[in-house]
Amino acid sequence: MLLHAPSSPYLSLLSTKSRPRAGLLSPENCLLSSDIYYSIPPKRLENSIWASSKRSVFSSATTKAASVEAGASEITTGVAESDVLKALSQIIDPDFGTDIVSCGFVKDLDINVSSGEVSFRLELTTPACPIKDMFEQKANEVVAMLPWVKNVNVTMSAQPARPIFSEQLPVGLQKISSIVAVSSCKGGVGKSTVAVNLAYSLAGMGARVGIFDADVYGPSLPTMVSPENRLLEMNPEKGTIIPTEYLGVKLVSFGFAGQGRAIMRGPMVSGVINQLLTTAEWGELDYLVVDMPPGTGDIQLTLCQVVPLTAAVIVTTPQKLAFIDVAKGVRMFSKLKVPCVAVVENMCHFDADGKRYYPFGRGSGSQVVEQFGIPHLFDLPIRPTLSASGDSGMPEVVANPQGEVAKTFQNLGICVVQQCAKIRQQVSTAVRYDKSINAIRVKVPDSDEEFLLHPATVRRNDRSAQSVDEWTGEQKLQYTDVPEDIEPEDIRPMGNYAVSITWPDGFSQIAPYDQLQMMERLVDCPQPTPAQA
Repeated sequence: MLLHAPSSPYLSLLSTKSRPRAGLLSPENCLLSSDIYYSIPPKRLENSIWASSKRSVFSSATTKAASVEAGASEITTGVAESDVLKALSQIIDPDFGTDIVSCGFVKDLDINVSSGEVSFRLELTTPACPIKDMFEQKANEVVAMLPWVKNVNVTMSAQPARPIFSEQLPVGLQKISSIVAVSSCKGGVGKSTVAVNLAYSLAGMGARVGIFDADVYGPSLPTMVSPENRLLEMNPEKGTIIPTEYLGVKLVSFGFAGQGRAIMRGPMVSGVINQLLTTAEWGELDYLVVDMPPGTGDIQLTLCQVVPLTAAVIVTTPQKLAFIDVAKGVRMFSKLKVPCVAVVENMCHFDADGKRYYPFGRGSGSQVVEQFGIPHLFDLPIRPTLSASGDSGMPEVVANPQGEVAKTFQNLGICVVQQCAKIRQQVSTAVRYDKSINAIRVKVPDSDEEFLLHPATVRRNDRSAQSVDEWTGEQKLQYTDVPEDIEPEDIRPMGNYAVSITWPDGFSQIAPYDQLQMMERLVDCPQPTPAQA
């Protein structure tokens, strides 16, 4: 967690070195206390950058006590609430780049001025937030520094699991916040090992997690985990599938259907996968990890189109042949507007006789990162225990949670949490209507450019069958059919590629980002006055 340093009387004695650093926390250092920066002085003298100040700790405490005695009765509840929110606004969420007050994390604020009691709840976007303990600690500290505060009570919670856009999803997927695909596009590189250990790392961080084994021809999940109930059950009333569970993680695999490995043609496989995934009673999940089958064919395309994937993790090995296949998968995800957030290079090296050996060469993972701009690379060593744990039915991160491999998967889990939060924030604010200037603001994810569109222009450029004849290409919606002063009633994201815009006549327009970027833009747009803003 980074703390912002706005202009404040608390900061008058801060040295330049104590100012916070900009940027996101990397997975490597986001849990290290040495990387936490303060915009207020710590209370302990030996750690305080105020040690050189003329004011002693004793005099500061005396001043605070005196101010409480003299002025607590004069502080109104409104002023006290403003003080608390101003103090909390010093805490910056590194993923969203803004303070926790603006993010809407502060809930149930309750203040008793006469007794100096302050209580509130911090509602984070996910229970797996890697810096939730630091949020709690700093929230306690910044509020406790207020002169009239005697006691601070902070509780932590997480927002209910919900997808970016749920109305058009199958019922079983409507309470899943993020769906993460683990893909290799080549068999035998350890993709299932990465998927399972990633899922249990996320669960160990406090998230509600499920795993979907999408490989019907050779399901791996039944070998890698050991649930007591190894058969999927049907809900006879709803006609839905009840997932099995192992160590709190929900599991669905064709291998648990009592059918073993399937022998069937592609279209049948796509139907089976669709049924297993969309009719399962997943319930509320923060992350559903999808263990993708190898390849880039019909099954993979069906999964990507049926399921609104939030992000993808790519698994590869050092060989050149693995890179060639992985590159195909990355391009497939790019066309489907699914961001690849990390690359895991498996079986990289092993240590022996005090030396590190690379039996399969080096550079495949870094080549993927460099060529496709994927932000994070993680190396997994050749470990007999990693292979053995996959065969024993207990994931490595569960069998040896303090080991080197478990730490790598923990860092991968932190990366996935941070990147999914960033993606969801970008998508949720990518397209919005600014009523003050009667314009639609567009900022496509992974782009720094924001541009304005006239609502009437967006409505007139609809390319659906209701506006354009599918057979002849004839324009059915005429220019004059759309009034110049039309305003959208609602704008909602649809996955990572488009938005759904509801207009006053009840029409719901699907507007892909690519199409919005090609429309005529507003250049000379009046800015709102302070009164309007």
